[in-house]
Amino acid sequence: MDSADEAVWRPGAGRLAYGMQLPVQAQSTLFAESWEPAAGPADLVAVARAADHYGFAYLACCEHIAIPRRLAEAMSTVWYDPVATLAHLAAVTERVRLLSHVAVVGLKHPLATAKQYATLDRLSGGRLILGVGAGHVREEFEALGVDFARRGAVLDETVDALKVALGPEEFPVFAGERFAFEGLGQAPRPVQTPRPPVWVGGSSPAAVRRAAVRGDGWLPQGDRRDELPGQIAKLRRLREAAGIEAPLVIGALAEPLYVGEPRWAVGRRTLSGAPERIADSLREYRAMGVDQVQVRFRSRSRTELTDQMAAFGADVAPLLGPADGPPGPAHR
Repeated sequence: MDSADEAVWRPGAGRLAYGMQLPVQAQSTLFAESWEPAAGPADLVAVARAADHYGFAYLACCEHIAIPRRLAEAMSTVWYDPVATLAHLAAVTERVRLLSHVAVVGLKHPLATAKQYATLDRLSGGRLILGVGAGHVREEFEALGVDFARRGAVLDETVDALKVALGPEEFPVFAGERFAFEGLGQAPRPVQTPRPPVWVGGSSPAAVRRAAVRGDGWLPQGDRRDELPGQIAKLRRLREAAGIEAPLVIGALAEPLYVGEPRWAVGRRTLSGAPERIADSLREYRAMGVDQVQVRFRSRSRTELTDQMAAFGADVAPLLGPADGPPGPAHR
């Protein structure tokens, strides 16, 4: 990443970066808003352009390949493909980064995944962040012939292979227990050097260890605020014990937000009110050692969502720390 990226993401830099998961592309009943089932590509484009304009560090898109009938009512079957979605939005944005949060990369051969995400990094001018996770839907693994019980070990090796395959070599060489390749060239190569960053998702002990020893960043999953300091301390201990000196970008998932006083029921867990109140709350994450926070806004329409994004970017973001500026494209 370039110096602008390093200024934002570097631990201790002072500024709390903020990104968001895209609406529409995943419609689980756990988080989708009421307007999303009727929305589509035009709404995704409008939200992406708003994120680009209002200083969001990244847009995220998550992955499920197929939802079994037993989970369809709760999870829905609407899960846009992350590579196709982020590539589409790369064409209508200029600086916001594009995060897979998360790609279940153990479901595919690492060369296939590397081809997709290297192309995305090239098409976007170096804006990819590859977020990876183990996955949790057994039927997806069974349908694709991948051992669900061994998915953690598969992911470990897949991450190692991807870091090689997305590196500077046109003909990468890797030899592992499950995957091996050499003498096979892939182009276009990623724009970012030495490779795009890999952020590891999950909060289980195995996921935290994976992030510490294999990741460039950590994407927690469901940790409460009071749990984060302990998790962060563990990450740092594991990373130090592994002899890794490169900084690790620490993330957090914020509570739902609503900038201003809502005139509708936004839920008791939603943090709302004046920009100063919201900023004070979010700065607590920075004090814990968090570098980037993923925010989610309550909304009843696309317009209300983009209005919330505008209010956050204009009124809350300047209160989150030094104005280093958002992360831009990597080296051309």
